Amino acid sequence: MREVMPELLDWWRNGETVGVATVVATWRSAPRPAGASMLVGPGGEAVGSVSGGCVEGAVYELSEEVVASGEPVLERYGISDDDAFAVGLTCGGILDVFVEKVSRETFPELEAVAEDVDAGRPVAVATVIEHPDPTRLGRRIVVRPDEVTGTFGLTGSVGSLGSTRADDAVVDDARGLLAAGRSETLTYGPDGERRGEGMRVFVSAYAPKPRMLVFGAIDFAAAVAKVGAFLGYYVTVCDARPVFATKSRFKDADEVIVEWPHRYLAAEVEAGRVDSRTVLAVLTHDPKFDVPLLEVALRLPDVAYIGAMGSRRTHDDRLKRLVEAGLTPEEIGRLSSPIGLDLGARTPEETAVSIAAEIIALRWGGDGGRLGEREGPIHHTAPR
Repeated sequence: MREVMPELLDWWRNGETVGVATVVATWRSAPRPAGASMLVGPGGEAVGSVSGGCVEGAVYELSEEVVASGEPVLERYGISDDDAFAVGLTCGGILDVFVEKVSRETFPELEAVAEDVDAGRPVAVATVIEHPDPTRLGRRIVVRPDEVTGTFGLTGSVGSLGSTRADDAVVDDARGLLAAGRSETLTYGPDGERRGEGMRVFVSAYAPKPRMLVFGAIDFAAAVAKVGAFLGYYVTVCDARPVFATKSRFKDADEVIVEWPHRYLAAEVEAGRVDSRTVLAVLTHDPKFDVPLLEVALRLPDVAYIGAMGSRRTHDDRLKRLVEAGLTPEEIGRLSSPIGLDLGARTPEETAVSIAAEIIALRWGGDGGRLGEREGPIHHTAPR
């Protein structure tokens, strides 16, 4: 819902009622991920997408019905039949879409949630999307790392998802998903039993943007910062040389830091601002900068990616220096060097694409091969 939040909040503030359709689960080659949303505004406006165009018309009509009736609906869209008129996904995927009406009455906490999202504060919204008791559909609870706010959504009541047991189970799991920055549908027994079925809850986790730390204020860094921002990272460029590390040279970076790279990284780790979603691109290819930096980086217990730029000769020299610095083979094995996938890249922009491609491949379990030469699913499930 993050991408449609501004429009939703505008209508909410004006006291309007909006149909909100959200992808809550996907299988196979579904075109949009869980959390993707489409709005149907009070004037019939359509904002956002749940399928890239495959089933938008059917979801639009369903959203209008839900706004009129006030009853939320969980609908599954599967593979389309070329010989039938039924609406389906031509890509061969399957997705579950939860459709509800949202207004000041049904979601009074929306503005506070939007403020958290805009400020980069972690917040999750857990919504009951399936339950044997239809009165519990649409009930939601807003979860933050240190507090919980509940609402019965469609009934306007405030308090919980229906029972203390359900609240405790969902809050605990939602905080775990929030820490991982992942949205997911969870299954419980009707009263929140861990081993059971009947209640499904979609947790939409709005974690702060993952971080991309780019070390080395060179022309390649500007291109990497631009691609990183495009992919949704909070991008920091760091270099010890103030003449090069300037905001005017790195307009797409969220911040530009003048500091020795290894000192900056160590301070960020100490402050708790480096986590399992953080990616590090070491572009200095100068041993006096990158070896001390990599000594810190490769000893971190959990980051998503560490890549270092350089020629084969630079790479070999770097490995020798890291061994001399006392790093173990396992620690050195975490390094992606030379950085990026083999795309034949030459320009800074092409190199940035190859680096981004490697980060994406590692995130989702791809291997960088050509899809046209493969069989099987196009999309991967992220390794855990």
